[in-house]
Amino acid sequence: MSMKKRLAFIIMIAWLLPALACNYPVASTSPQGVSGQELRQTLAASEPESEISPTTVPVIVKTPEPDDFPGLFTATPGNIQDQATPEPGNNDSTAFFDYVAQSGDTLPALAKRFAVEPDQIASAAPLPAEAFITPGQPLRIPDTVDQIQYPSALLPDSEVVDSPAVAGFDIQAFIQNGGGYLSTYREQVDEKTLSGAEIVQRIALDYSISPKILLAFLEYRSHWVYGQPSGPDAINYPIGFRVPGETGLYTELLFTAKQLNIGYYGWRAGTLTTIKFLDQSTARLDPRLNAGTITVQRLFSLFYKRSPWQGALYGTDNFISLYTQMFGDPWAEAARIEPLFPAGLAQPALELPFSVGERWSFSGGPHAAWDTGSPLGALDFSPVTGQAPCVVPNVWVTASAAGVVTRSDHNLVAVDLDGDGSEQTGWVLIYYHVADKERVSPGTRVSTDDHIGHPSCEGGKTTGTHVHIARKYNGEWLPAAGPLPFVLSGWQVVGGTKIYEGSLVKGDKEVVASPVGPQTSIIVRQAH
Repeated sequence: MSMKKRLAFIIMIAWLLPALACNYPVASTSPQGVSGQELRQTLAASEPESEISPTTVPVIVKTPEPDDFPGLFTATPGNIQDQATPEPGNNDSTAFFDYVAQSGDTLPALAKRFAVEPDQIASAAPLPAEAFITPGQPLRIPDTVDQIQYPSALLPDSEVVDSPAVAGFDIQAFIQNGGGYLSTYREQVDEKTLSGAEIVQRIALDYSISPKILLAFLEYRSHWVYGQPSGPDAINYPIGFRVPGETGLYTELLFTAKQLNIGYYGWRAGTLTTIKFLDQSTARLDPRLNAGTITVQRLFSLFYKRSPWQGALYGTDNFISLYTQMFGDPWAEAARIEPLFPAGLAQPALELPFSVGERWSFSGGPHAAWDTGSPLGALDFSPVTGQAPCVVPNVWVTASAAGVVTRSDHNLVAVDLDGDGSEQTGWVLIYYHVADKERVSPGTRVSTDDHIGHPSCEGGKTTGTHVHIARKYNGEWLPAAGPLPFVLSGWQVVGGTKIYEGSLVKGDKEVVASPVGPQTSIIVRQAH
């Protein structure tokens, strides 16, 4: 098959796949789900690093040391945690890592990252089987990983997700002060003209990705923030994905956000252990690194062969130097706000998102919280009304907890539970496929059971009226059946073997997810 035909096939598949999957939240103007292999084939044909040069930044960055921020991260440039040697008289020749648990670590994920069994991970304190391990807890893990490379820490987690580190960050003012091409950029998105700042903000909020990393990567790749792009290629494809027919900042940043989430949550789950460079060589990721660092390493591997990749991340004029010049020392900021998941974190009491006594179907078990790369953090509920599919019913989606509505647009409602009006801090609930008709206004303070709007087919790709609900904490998407199980009106989510499968369990009762609404999927919320 010729390269031209192969690329056409890739794009066709990228458009077709989301149409086969119902209830999938996605920006309506962009193709879905370009797979890693499909993306790599597209990138391999374009060799972006030879066309767009990185920004040169004459700045020296101080390397953070472990003693500066105890328990914050476990690897630093040129000085990662030393491997422990066996004690004298011990005949066991196995080497060990002395590892300090990081925010978001779980026993199953660590076992995958270190290529060991969970029971081989030892600690003086008990280790939970599924829940988050307390940040800072010392662990001893057998060293079974060969040829670990690139152990240097790059960015803390809070600089990758839309976390408290960017609460109050003024995207518009920052871009205008930069004075570059981005400050005057305009693009049609969903039949509306958006500025460069509005595009960055929309992608950051929808995907829960830090606008800082989006801006820094855009500047590194094409000089849009402080300068001018060099030629039409850097204007049409400012990041360098070069998907045929998909030009402009919005699509390029959308693809970037997806790839950032693939790296971040792949590391969180333990399923990402290697990266492949543009020249098809691979590297085993250091299991001691943090999710933010791994995310950056993987993102750059999509665009560069190994040698340019090393220069881009660890050379003299590297991406982290640029990032620090733009936004200051990221590790100092992380020391102020991390860990993102503090010890003892528990989900607040949440109710099912509909009124007491109504019959709804649990139509979708755990699936992507928000598009490709996000964890299986969302649930779907469909009202049982007897009406035709996609008719907007008179029943209401209700607030699962009290809070303030931070967003109400594009069929999405975001409710901030701590009430400070920031999606970057604390618990946030995301409701999707909420009809335009009678949807709650932004800024509204809601109590539990207040009306949010009507379930619908509006927004994304869906085949039936429903509401999609997901959770975030400090900017991180949470798996529905993970270390902090999703619990609604006392019903706990149990995951299935495939996406959209699963059940709700309460005592000896079980409701099984199904898109076709059998009796076993029906749930009626009871009064307390």
